[in-house]
Amino acid sequence: MPNASTQHPAQRPKAVVIGAGFGGLASAIRLSVKGYDVQVLEKLDAAGGRAYVHHQDGFTFDAGPTIITAPFLLEELWALCGKRMRDDIDLIKMSPFYRIRFYNGETFDYSDDTEAMCREIAKFDARDIPGYHRLMKAADQCKRLGFEQMGDVAFDSYMDLLKALPAFIKMRAWKSLYSLVAENIKHPLLRVAFSFHPLLIGGNPYSVTRAYALIHSLEKTWGVHSPMGGTGALIKGLVDLLAHLKVPIRYNAAVKRICIENGRACGVELEPVDRAQSSALPLNPHQPSEPTERIDADIVVCNTDSAWTYKYLIAPEHRRHWSDARIERGHYSMGLFVWYFGTNRTYPQIPHHMMVLTERYKALLHDIFKKHHLSEDFSLYLHRPTATDPSLAPPGCDTFYVLAPVPNLDSHTDWPRISESFRQSIQEHLEAILLKDLGQHIVTSKVTTPLDFQNRLYSYKGAGFGLEPLLTQSAIFRPHNRSEDIPGLFMVGASTHPGAGVPGVLMSAKALEKVIPHA
Repeated sequence: MPNASTQHPAQRPKAVVIGAGFGGLASAIRLSVKGYDVQVLEKLDAAGGRAYVHHQDGFTFDAGPTIITAPFLLEELWALCGKRMRDDIDLIKMSPFYRIRFYNGETFDYSDDTEAMCREIAKFDARDIPGYHRLMKAADQCKRLGFEQMGDVAFDSYMDLLKALPAFIKMRAWKSLYSLVAENIKHPLLRVAFSFHPLLIGGNPYSVTRAYALIHSLEKTWGVHSPMGGTGALIKGLVDLLAHLKVPIRYNAAVKRICIENGRACGVELEPVDRAQSSALPLNPHQPSEPTERIDADIVVCNTDSAWTYKYLIAPEHRRHWSDARIERGHYSMGLFVWYFGTNRTYPQIPHHMMVLTERYKALLHDIFKKHHLSEDFSLYLHRPTATDPSLAPPGCDTFYVLAPVPNLDSHTDWPRISESFRQSIQEHLEAILLKDLGQHIVTSKVTTPLDFQNRLYSYKGAGFGLEPLLTQSAIFRPHNRSEDIPGLFMVGASTHPGAGVPGVLMSAKALEKVIPHA
């Protein structure tokens, strides 16, 4: 196959990649190395997508993903470019991975150290130690069958599904992750500690397939890491790799419409620059409007929310599978309320990653995922990256973000009206249990809500992770990496196969390689 180094750009087929998140950047690297002339289009003013970086008053805030596992998937991208990731990125392994604080003040430090984990379990009930070993054995099987064997399979046809059925059966994938934990762990708080992980990828532990026990094994096998400089350092590293490959990224370039001619994707039309730079929702792409710029391409790769892409960027007559009705029937992940704040003092007692949980576990998840109701209580993920990298804040200061899972926009929550009072409730809760006199020490603050995910990131219903990772919305039942509807159109990222989380998104770019035309 011709490659980027031997083929003149004028002779190479052209690929347009929409979106410069992890999936788009990884896809652009793989496409370029495979011989495509690639251009990346990004709606925002910088790369990252959900992993965008906010700089405010001397503080650096990673907007989204902060837990990095399976780093070999990133190392592959550097290797494809003839480089070594360790020359550019300093990854620090967390120990412990994170601390879980329960409503009663008890804590559980979660790590990959089996002996330490057994000691933590014994603090609650030593009789659950054998169950922990059984659970990790099941998680190892799920990793082997679900991640290693199927993660980069594109599930392009029902034959792919038939080949995978034995693995699904071995994992008993039709049962929930929580049920697997409950079969092995009896103490109620330990059941919480070993079942909350799907929330990191937008799933309800009581609903998602137990195949997601693989997260336990991913973390134990490869660890949980944080890059010095924050997750944004990884994004910058990928952007630098594309510069090395001479792949341009065009910012403030929001796509208005995917062009389809003779039934095939053949390029994109862009929103006017003033709209691309605004937070307004896009105009109806199927109605006449002012002239727009068109970029032609042989293939179009979308690192965008799949539901949004099909509903708003592609005319209905081209969508046999992903009709408006099917999109609306989908079950979407929860929304995210994220409060970024900086303090003029440090809180050394707070670890890098911490889960702060409410007494209501199942009921709160039911409110979020089933009732689409914003409750007065909340469970929180508290992120203090300056525990590892003090450079992310001014001297003597701390950088934080706190994330609360909330309903997506199906809740009809009036976020402009209530976001400040909700933030204040979170602040008061943290002041009461962890961060004494917090309000006196906050020197910078920023909030994002599900409405921002919709308006800024074009996430359907403001869902933080696209379709919820239910069994009936996984593998072949999830939007395909090669569009079922339109030749020449491809999907990567959290809302396509295999799903959300940095490893899943990077695996989607690997799956793409198996279905793109040869350059």
